[in-house]
Amino acid sequence: MTPNALIAKAVCREREKAGLSLSALAKKAGLSKSTLSQLESGQGNPNIETLWAIAYALDVPFSYLFETSTPDISLIRADEGELIDSNMTDLTAALLANCPPNAHRDLYRVRLVKGEARQAVPHPKGTVEHAIVIKGEMEVGPADAPETLGPGDYFRYPGDEPHMYQAKSDEVVFILVMQSRASD
Repeated sequence: MTPNALIAKAVCREREKAGLSLSALAKKAGLSKSTLSQLESGQGNPNIETLWAIAYALDVPFSYLFETSTPDISLIRADEGELIDSNMTDLTAALLANCPPNAHRDLYRVRLVKGEARQAVPHPKGTVEHAIVIKGEMEVGPADAPETLGPGDYFRYPGDEPHMYQAKSDEVVFILVMQSRASD
């Protein structure tokens, strides 16, 4: 199954679990109904902002929008992984491991290029982000109190508040762990 087909299946599944019509989810996510319809039919090529808007509107972790089977052992080399691009900044993220049912974390390898800051909307209540810089220097964290990190630095901050990511060097590679509570 192609990545777009996996996303289409997962978005449809999560929308139906939330009891929302296509129109209702489109409105809640700030998308056009035709964009969402194309995405659910596997015809769209969603960017990271579209997927975050859908996850936020559905009040589910971002990784729920990827219907993947997780093997017991997984090896993803540095230049591998399913990449998701941003249309707002030069940011590319690769979902490395998504949460199995009832688990509480998502793990990403993120590549960010120097430029405008990526302003992130709050994730569901209780979400915490953990950032570990592998290469370069970046500013990351709460929108009103970001920290500057270099290689090897680790920072934990609330992901359920406005937050940001910005490369200070030409290129940054970092690991992002999103931790969230299980749904009640």
